[in-house]
Amino acid sequence: MTKPDNKRNWYLIFTKPRMERQAVEHLERQGYCTYLPLMAVTRRQRGRYRQTIEPCFPRYLFIHLDSRTDNWAPIRSTLGVAKIVEFGGLPAMVPDDLIATLQNNEDPEGLQQLHEPELKKGDKVTVLEGPFAGYQGIYQQHQSRERVAILMDIVGKNTLMTISVHELQRVCASAPDT
Repeated sequence: MTKPDNKRNWYLIFTKPRMERQAVEHLERQGYCTYLPLMAVTRRQRGRYRQTIEPCFPRYLFIHLDSRTDNWAPIRSTLGVAKIVEFGGLPAMVPDDLIATLQNNEDPEGLQQLHEPELKKGDKVTVLEGPFAGYQGIYQQHQSRERVAILMDIVGKNTLMTISVHELQRVCASAPDT
């Protein structure tokens, strides 16, 4: 990523599926300044959980352009680019402070720091995968680095189950109805 200057604004590019990195590479080769925020994601592959690096906003990236002097025509035909995002026929301008916030939230490896909230005993959780997907339970404790114990009501009986931490999501408390 080249250094942006003060006369430019950030705009949003919509890419072809899974071609964000190729679009960045080809745009930067043409001299454009781009920004693609990345994050580490844990995915299940062949029965194992693996960490992969993926775009924070799939199919989107940011480009820093001067609307008066930059040639926008080559952008649309760049490998990986689907289109420049527009609203009402005008390119979608992205606030500088949003880009600054994303860049300031990066760790030394250039990845967004996403802080998973720590589970506490008694937190309600939903199972996301496996035979109990969609069921809710109550978090009890960590059994190991990757496994946790949850209490689930199965056929009217509370049962303690051990499940992968990656298969759970904390249930957010909803606001009371007024």
